[in-house]
Amino acid sequence: MVVKDPQAQPAMLTLVRESRGMTQTDVAAAMAEASGGAGASVSQGYVSKAESGRLAVTGERLELYAAALSYPPDLLCLDPQVHGVGVGLIHHRKRASLPVGALRRIHAQLALTRIQLNGLYRAAGEENPQADFPQVELSDLVTAKDAARLVRKRWGMPAGPVTDVVRSAEEAGALVVLRDLESDLLDAASQWTAGQGPLFLVNSRAPGDRCRFSVAHEIGHLVLHREPGSGPEQEKQADAFASEFLMPASDIRGEFTNGIDITKLASLKRSWRVSMSALLRRAMSLNAITDWQYRTVIIEMSALGYRTSEPVHVPLEEPCRVPFLVDRLLEERTLTTEQAASSACLLTGDFVRLYREGNRLLSVNPPRR
Repeated sequence: MVVKDPQAQPAMLTLVRESRGMTQTDVAAAMAEASGGAGASVSQGYVSKAESGRLAVTGERLELYAAALSYPPDLLCLDPQVHGVGVGLIHHRKRASLPVGALRRIHAQLALTRIQLNGLYRAAGEENPQADFPQVELSDLVTAKDAARLVRKRWGMPAGPVTDVVRSAEEAGALVVLRDLESDLLDAASQWTAGQGPLFLVNSRAPGDRCRFSVAHEIGHLVLHREPGSGPEQEKQADAFASEFLMPASDIRGEFTNGIDITKLASLKRSWRVSMSALLRRAMSLNAITDWQYRTVIIEMSALGYRTSEPVHVPLEEPCRVPFLVDRLLEERTLTTEQAASSACLLTGDFVRLYREGNRLLSVNPPRR
């Protein structure tokens, strides 16, 4: 029986390059630098042919490719489709001004995070958690707000503010990972692939109150949207879900009975742990204030600079499920850090940085010689 040399998968070459925010020209230059001047030069055309499957990347070229991208060679040989990251609808909460390249980088990071976590679960001998995210079909009679109320009831959540949105999602079977997405224009992304639990990638740059709304927004997507649809319409539906999930009308309406001003919004932010802007929009949507009152407060908030930086700090909610998994691997199952990193298809330094030290930055790394 002939054993073939490991060979890079074209789709994975594209995925890992995009995860680093690199162009094909960048990869060619990084390969040339990683080679230290040895061997033939590498061109953008070589990288293009490798990614399109027109040439095989094996042996020394595979090692060089991996060094240029700062990933283990084994990762480059995985087929994203086989490993469940090439399919599935990705949702995200982003600003319209986010460049397409940045969005592709974050989507690639989401896919690779799925591979990392699948590898860690296999190393632990455990299955991915079972998800309890009901699927709600929207209609003229069933709204996104109805879906939010259904989810709160199904998850046994008490009335009033949500204690911990991230913990609620984790207890329902989601995997939540905080990462510095190197942009302030995207708050969160999520994906639910068949046979696996939902995965949330949450931007650690965002304030705690915005992160809470973003996670609730992503929960809304997963509950409401299993098929592609109108982007703007789905975003409105996910926002309506998040508003009702975090600020149920029956619980918060009474908070607005005596009107709204800056002081009142700051006080409500402390208890409900959502932004003052979200509270103001909620008061408007419940007809607790007039359009004129809404505009008056908005103008005052803008004058005070609160549209870009609000007062009242809301702590960032920290995920627990993934850190506990890593702790079990390293402490209970006594895997070495190198073994755990290999299971996650990461170089040891990146594994320590992302999963042990809390340095969540997923930036482009220089070639490692």
